[in-house]
Amino acid sequence: MDEDDPNSGGLSRKAIEQELSASLERLGMDTVDLYQIHRWDDDTPIETTLRTLDDAVRRGQIRHAGGSSMWTYQFAEALRTSEREDLTRFETMQNHYNLLYREEEREMLPFCQREDVAVIPWSPLARGYLTRPHEEFDATTRGQTDDYAREHPHFEGGGREINERVQELADKRDATIAQIVLS
Repeated sequence: MDEDDPNSGGLSRKAIEQELSASLERLGMDTVDLYQIHRWDDDTPIETTLRTLDDAVRRGQIRHAGGSSMWTYQFAEALRTSEREDLTRFETMQNHYNLLYREEEREMLPFCQREDVAVIPWSPLARGYLTRPHEEFDATTRGQTDDYAREHPHFEGGGREINERVQELADKRDATIAQIVLS
């Protein structure tokens, strides 16, 4: 997103239509199967965002709409608004979720189950931390250069212990750490 261009981000009609058109052009396609909004936009009424997505579905530019990285109350508001206004409903939710960050189990996952919304976790392998033994992470390029990997609670709140326990399970089951984590 370009801070000098207010239309390069957010969920206004202008921003969504502009970015959807650019995505379709880059992909060389007329339609995308799933188009997900990213985060909640406090500056744009959810009705505007949903109506824009609904129009894109009607034009055949997208088949399904989804949300990503928002609080459960926001997602609930979006679903209720789509029902009230008879607009395309979000069919997916993509929030941060893995063995080290399980906050979504408190509200979002039960809500999605009740509402029959598919869940697509982002960073299920904790930016690679849950793919190898703890002590090997720092030896990787990501471990040495990705400051963002350290911003998430991978190394605190029992992260090392979880990593070690997953390694034990992987060894016991003759599997990789990633296979255990994803299962």
